[in-house]
Amino acid sequence: MLKIGNIEIRNRSVLAPLAGISDLPFRMINRRYGCELAFIEMISVHALNYRTQKTMKMLTTAPEDKPLGIQILGRDLDSIRKSVDTLRPMGYDILDLNSACPVRKVAGRGEGAALMKEPKVLEGILKLMVEHAGTPVTVKIRAGWDAESINAAEVARYAEGAGVSAIFIHGRTRTQGYGGSVSYTPIREAKEAVSIPVLASGDMFSAEAARKMMDETGCDGVVMARGALGNPWIFPETAQYLKTGKIPPRPSIDEITEVMHWHLKECVDFYGDHQSVKIFRKFFIWYTKGLRNVKPLRMRAVRATASEEMALLIDELREHNLDGEEAPPLTRLPFHTDV
Repeated sequence: MLKIGNIEIRNRSVLAPLAGISDLPFRMINRRYGCELAFIEMISVHALNYRTQKTMKMLTTAPEDKPLGIQILGRDLDSIRKSVDTLRPMGYDILDLNSACPVRKVAGRGEGAALMKEPKVLEGILKLMVEHAGTPVTVKIRAGWDAESINAAEVARYAEGAGVSAIFIHGRTRTQGYGGSVSYTPIREAKEAVSIPVLASGDMFSAEAARKMMDETGCDGVVMARGALGNPWIFPETAQYLKTGKIPPRPSIDEITEVMHWHLKECVDFYGDHQSVKIFRKFFIWYTKGLRNVKPLRMRAVRATASEEMALLIDELREHNLDGEEAPPLTRLPFHTDV
């Protein structure tokens, strides 16, 4: 059992806050398959304080969407305090600070991964959040700014001193972005440096990768990001593999298309017909990666304009892959996120 403050999680894999992805329909489809703790996508404290329509839509949740984490981005103490006050009545369970986003415009403002260069500033921000949040506070960090400044263990100690309940670590530096190899060493060093839970992320595309990360670093759990795109089955697969050493069979084409229909319907209910189809196009590609006879369907999916049209394409996908065989393992498209 993984415990973050007063939040207990049986499954030691968490759904990351994926930029432009982690809306309510996406979170709920993953919860349907065993994801317990999920995060709303990263939100700037300035956007929170302006209470824009887009921001408030991003914060939409449901009674079943629990426990729920919210990840904020910022460094100005006054803005952060105001955003925490804005969020407190909304009933989230964990408040996370993003100190890992490598995007140039973010780091250029001294936010995100730039805070890896200023551990004392980060400590002050986290102390403020712990004082005002009323819920467990966590922080997402990286291995360091670059290869010459690996300091995850040092930053983790500052974070623990500030009173955070857990630390999430991406095993790449800011200069790596999402390329190159994930390094286990900074994660292991951070885990050894603190007594609070440490969860690791980076290239979590399979249950085997999750097990290797835990074995190599001693981390308490893993964070699923790109590995969960079109693949909610990664959660039960990881849970079973960690428990028994065995991975269940991949889902059948019937199950894949059933989930696609369910996800599409949830998008329509949440966004309306036109916007939902535009959003679902990328999910159609992710769900169908590795399946047969999908190139023509994908080409039609990216041009679809109505949910009925997208639903028919899902039915065609099923017909083209129904031969009694299990669907092959899903590989991943390269996709950049803020996790």
